[in-house]
Amino acid sequence: MREEILGAILSANKDLSRDEPEVASNIGIQLEHMALTTWSISVRRRLRDAISHLKPKNVIQTGAGIGHLSAWFFHHFEQEDGLSNFQMIEEGNRFAVILTRLKERYSSVPASIVVGTPSLLSSELKAWNISKIGEPPMLPNADAIIVDSIMTRLADDVKSMLPLLNKNGVLFTVEPTPPVGDREEDDPEVVGFNKWMELIQSTNETHHLAFAPLFGGTIVAWIGKDQD
Repeated sequence: MREEILGAILSANKDLSRDEPEVASNIGIQLEHMALTTWSISVRRRLRDAISHLKPKNVIQTGAGIGHLSAWFFHHFEQEDGLSNFQMIEEGNRFAVILTRLKERYSSVPASIVVGTPSLLSSELKAWNISKIGEPPMLPNADAIIVDSIMTRLADDVKSMLPLLNKNGVLFTVEPTPPVGDREEDDPEVVGFNKWMELIQSTNETHHLAFAPLFGGTIVAWIGKDQD
């Protein structure tokens, strides 16, 4: 059963080091100086483990930021064969410059950087699929997709990326924390969380979902049902 496959993919890989790679650790220090947020080390480690189980050829990471999680993937891919493209998507050029340095640090890993938002790039990809003129704005499909986005955009970003999954591809993200306190119904975070709950309900009809609770967050994973 494909839902059982998800459970295996989300399990820890005891054969891999539990320590944070040195480059990722240095980026973590830089994150603190820049007052940027990141997923917990338990989440980052388990996502690296999931990628090691999945052995993808094409990987898309959205919301790559300055490469904290990306560095875990680079460290792993540097020691593995079979990867065709690790594509990092980041909204702004400022962080793209930092990602470029990281990419150059791991020059043996086939990687690319795209500037833009998942929703915009996926719309451009739909247009490209019709014309097939020039290069696609992003990878047209992937075996693994990692979506990191703010609450207000998370559901929309996941929805825009799900169609890019290959037959046995898996999409990963981290479950958002529900808004607390007295909030109006039109509060952006309330709207975003409601969209997230709707996403879970609607995609449950087309995908198998799995949840992996860890210290500092819960990983959510999707794999399509259409091949059952």
